[in-house]
Amino acid sequence: MLDYKHIEAFAKVIQEGGFERAAQALFLTQSAVSQRVRQLEESSGQILISRTTPPQPTAAGKALLKHYQQVRLLENGLSSELTAFPGSTMTTLTIGINADSLAHWFIAAISPILQRMDLLIDLRVDDQEQTHKYLREGEVVGCVSTEANAMQGCRVEKLGTITYRLLATPPFIEHWFPDGLSMTGARQAPAVIFNHKDRLHFHFFEQYLGVAPKALAAHFIPAPDQFLSVIADGNSYGMVPDWQGAELLESGQLRELLPGATLQVDLYWHCWNLAARPLQEFSDQLVAGAKKQLTG
Repeated sequence: MLDYKHIEAFAKVIQEGGFERAAQALFLTQSAVSQRVRQLEESSGQILISRTTPPQPTAAGKALLKHYQQVRLLENGLSSELTAFPGSTMTTLTIGINADSLAHWFIAAISPILQRMDLLIDLRVDDQEQTHKYLREGEVVGCVSTEANAMQGCRVEKLGTITYRLLATPPFIEHWFPDGLSMTGARQAPAVIFNHKDRLHFHFFEQYLGVAPKALAAHFIPAPDQFLSVIADGNSYGMVPDWQGAELLESGQLRELLPGATLQVDLYWHCWNLAARPLQEFSDQLVAGAKKQLTG
């Protein structure tokens, strides 16, 4: 039988990024936390944490962390139903989310549930094609992802669609793409890409030119506002969601490199298939809120 105090210490080390911070969060000494993790590894017969900086869970550690988070979520859901004092129990939901969704619609969509229930959210921000791995590895209880298929033990619902266009200023287009969008221009013109995992730019070229450039001269700017600024200032071209670029398009400050060409990105909500009230109500609110703000 595993000791849940030991599992809690292990989970805190991963969550807080180190033994010292885990000790502070648990109001224990660092040596007490280290001892609990060591005893947990001895009782399980597995190395659960790689002693890196920050510490990372091993494959066995990820499985245990996922189990612990699911049990805590079910316990918190039961506690919220049994307690007679609202606000006496706070449930934290760890969510994987892409930056565009966070900047645009996510907070507005979940605001009603945050006002109604004693919930805290802990966000892991990454590209929409990458957030799914956080759920698979047990780091989050749910995620916004482009993956349409549910993994084992999870459920999935479509949220809506974000439309992207390839935009730049008119002078930028005249300088780098005088004869229209081409592979030659794409290899030379400075692009802007959100981060090294972002594949939108390449998907656009594959869809409309049949092939993506093997290499791009690109800035990597993982912040939505600054990402748009480098385009609007005439320094680059890139994939901009309609919610962010519509006014600049209408004013003429930005233009489409390929008029009328869009990349439709469908977003889905994935979460553990648990009968836990906090997760169920959060999911219902997120799906309803997203459908009010997203197309599709």
